[in-house]
Amino acid sequence: MEERNLRLDEGSLRRLLEREQTGPEALALRLAWLGGLTREEMAALTWEQVSFLDDRLELPDRMVPLNPELRNFLWRLREARETAGEEEPHVLLSSRERKPLRLESISRMARQALDRNGMPDIRLLDLRYDWILRRLDELDWPEVARISGMGVASLQVRFASSAPARKTPKPPAVQVDEFKLWKLLQLEQGTPAGLALWLAWQMGLQAQEIAALTWEQVDFEQNRLCLPGRRVALTSTVRRLLEETETRRTEDPHVLLTEHSRSPLDLSRLSRMTRAALIRGGLERASLRDLRKDDGREAGDQLLLQQAAEQGAISRGDVSELLGLSKTAAYSRLRRLTEQKRLIRVGGKYYLPGTVVPPERHREAIVEYLTQAGFAYRQDIVKLLHIQPKQCTLVLRHMVEDGELVQLGQKYYLPQQQERKAE
Repeated sequence: MEERNLRLDEGSLRRLLEREQTGPEALALRLAWLGGLTREEMAALTWEQVSFLDDRLELPDRMVPLNPELRNFLWRLREARETAGEEEPHVLLSSRERKPLRLESISRMARQALDRNGMPDIRLLDLRYDWILRRLDELDWPEVARISGMGVASLQVRFASSAPARKTPKPPAVQVDEFKLWKLLQLEQGTPAGLALWLAWQMGLQAQEIAALTWEQVDFEQNRLCLPGRRVALTSTVRRLLEETETRRTEDPHVLLTEHSRSPLDLSRLSRMTRAALIRGGLERASLRDLRKDDGREAGDQLLLQQAAEQGAISRGDVSELLGLSKTAAYSRLRRLTEQKRLIRVGGKYYLPGTVVPPERHREAIVEYLTQAGFAYRQDIVKLLHIQPKQCTLVLRHMVEDGELVQLGQKYYLPQQQERKAE
């Protein structure tokens, strides 16, 4: 059987586009041959997904570089729609009713356009295939997989015989923008995709472990996940998300379920779901695996922890200087380490666990100390909490304002102790 993904004649296709300048069929042909869109993507495409500023089509599961010729066509079409006062958000509309087209209508009008131009053996899908082959002339397999929405293995099975023969280079390591990731995780809280991203990023779970995770493996009492062959401590954020997810628990034992049908996620669905979320967050080059395994990030973490041990504490400025990060990126790095309980935050300083009294125990520790000692100077509380004098001053000031302490000169008392002293 003859393959359908062989290269098309570029000259014939260009003459076709020259003749087809108006109507939805002209747009559909260009979206397929110049943009590589599937029929389903054409039908769903909206103007919000057309980024003239970034020169790309922002589809749910991939970003497609906008071909200059296609960009000009879409720009002229957008201006014509605005001039006519047309507010329909979809890009591909029927000629008469000016409504989004059904899939079979797209295929039919493309078929008619190809027939009248002497191309009866070419399908709309063949135009997308030719777009993929032309991209393989310029880019490696992983890059074409990223912009086409197909897996590398699927691409190679379908196009290896028609694509240029060359060795596939190892893709460069993806450096995850932690600030973008942190913003994305806030937006995706409460969704299956968000929980999956948290499990990969903070807990180091593999995709297979995330998809297979059941409630029997979640041990809230011991604050850990019991995975085959290992135990993973829960961070505070992941624990909270799991507790919120458990309130929507069904009879199905799996933790992650699809939002609508409430059925377990297979690996393919999990990959598509998290991939779409990463693209929405501006992390189109990242994958679930990149979040889980980032050797460079771990090396940086170890450097920060070592610095905290040597100095006694570390600040956001220290992180910026050590790793060359912006202040927002440095804050995200420190916040992640705090969530993982590898650092403890007190004010603007971060300490190693065990070297400082946690903030949630400051007041309790001060009250216990004063109950025994009767009064204390600020330096006594500094030694007690193992924090810096400025931070200690803030803690004591708040306790005085809240009526939990009484300050006389440089001494601090519990209110009842001061009352007995006055008597």
